[in-house]
Amino acid sequence: RGAKRCIFAATAVGAAGGVTAGAVAIANSEDPASALKLSTAVPLRLFRDVVTAAAIAFDYEYSLMGLPEGSVERNRVKHEVHTRSALRLQDLCFKNGGIYIKLGQHISQLEYLVPDEYVQIMRQSLLNRCPVSSYEQVLEVFKKELGVTPDEFFDEFDPVPIASASIAQVHVARTHDGRKVAVKVQHTHMTDTVAADYASVELLVNTLHWLFPSFDYRWLVDEVRESLPKELDFLIEAKNSVKCMDNFRKLSPHIAEYVYAPTVHWNMSTPKLLVMEYIDGAQVNDFGAIEKLSIKPSDVSKLLSEAFAEMMFKHGFVHCDPHAANVLVRALPCGGRSLVGKKKPQLVLLDHGLYKELEQSMRINYASLWQGLVFSDANAIKENSVKIGAGEDLYAVFAGILTMRPWNKVIDSSVDHLVMDGGDSGELQMYAAQYFPQITELLRRLPRVILLMLKTNDCLRAVNRALKQERSLDTFLIVGRVSSEAVIESKLLRSKSFLSHIRVRLEELVVEARLLGMRIALCLLKLRNALPF
Repeated sequence: RGAKRCIFAATAVGAAGGVTAGAVAIANSEDPASALKLSTAVPLRLFRDVVTAAAIAFDYEYSLMGLPEGSVERNRVKHEVHTRSALRLQDLCFKNGGIYIKLGQHISQLEYLVPDEYVQIMRQSLLNRCPVSSYEQVLEVFKKELGVTPDEFFDEFDPVPIASASIAQVHVARTHDGRKVAVKVQHTHMTDTVAADYASVELLVNTLHWLFPSFDYRWLVDEVRESLPKELDFLIEAKNSVKCMDNFRKLSPHIAEYVYAPTVHWNMSTPKLLVMEYIDGAQVNDFGAIEKLSIKPSDVSKLLSEAFAEMMFKHGFVHCDPHAANVLVRALPCGGRSLVGKKKPQLVLLDHGLYKELEQSMRINYASLWQGLVFSDANAIKENSVKIGAGEDLYAVFAGILTMRPWNKVIDSSVDHLVMDGGDSGELQMYAAQYFPQITELLRRLPRVILLMLKTNDCLRAVNRALKQERSLDTFLIVGRVSSEAVIESKLLRSKSFLSHIRVRLEELVVEARLLGMRIALCLLKLRNALPF
């Protein structure tokens, strides 16, 4: 009875807060039509929020009541409750759209940080089947932004979108001078209801944390609050894409031609309309389509790992939403083939709305941490985890989240100590459930920029799995090499004397020798696995 009162009070608080935010949004609207839409949409969306939150809370409270912690029966029932609750949350995201889709997509990319049922259900639905704006809504955006219709602005404009995401959808068009372009059009409801939606979600997450202290995903709401206004300005997204390419040309010239972003047509773009070069390619996780392009999927996996390692450890400016729909693969336009006759791949990065900058010290600490992980250096792992913010008590949990390996495997000296095998998934699920309170506390402690790095790692891990290169040895050798290069470069810049410079160069030789030893061990391991006996 007490729990019922708590849940009723909590959902009432969430509704009251959302109503207040909705009233403010309606009062501040200068457009009568928008105010009318808000006055009808906001109460309905709040009602869905409250009903969903109450249903989920009741389900957990009463389904698990009286079942002993750790028992087989409790684990079975918990799985069923997780599944029902994830489906309810998915339904809420689809019906409300906008910020709810964005939150659902974040959840789908937090593998092992939230219950797997939520990850799988959100991943199956929210990354590829987002709501679509009507053509009338597209016309509304064009008239507000450009004062004309799409048919007037372009020579051809396909009213049926080729893709839709949480914030916008993409149409194919042809300019009057014959260029084929992709036109990203922002969903109208994103700006109509975002203030009320954000306030409602924040209050409900805070309320659920009050009811269930182990449920603490307030950081996720904070991240959306900070990043969403930037994502809603497509000119910021366009500038991010230009900066990303500049970084590759200046800081990573050896792979610059293998990473590409569509050219932006600035004279046609506004904060809510983005016109870009149209590029055809295979989705980065589409194994079959990549093979049809005469490209080795393993080459794509290596290039993806190297490109993002360069961003994280050298550029300090990281694309934080590299899920499969945001990365295309095509054959390198200038040609070129590998030794076995396969075409060389080029990555095409899409959706540059969500980037994070790593400050110099954070970037080097993060690179040093990954160097320690690859080299099984327990002292370096602990030292740099503490510098990043994990604390002396949770550094092993942090290492486990980054590598998806238990601590005893993280510090194992064998060359393949970080590689997952087929039986590891169930073991990781068990660890995630066992250390859920510690994981929650770790997420609370870590800087939000590192939380976005975790999300990025999870996106890359999902793509590598689809390419059948799940956390391969090649991937970790690439991460070890690039992180080590970043650490050495930083030390060289700080060297003030000839002797200190010599010491860093000697350290560089030792690191290169270790990496060479790991590569030789990798070749021998592959040879052994290829033998029939």
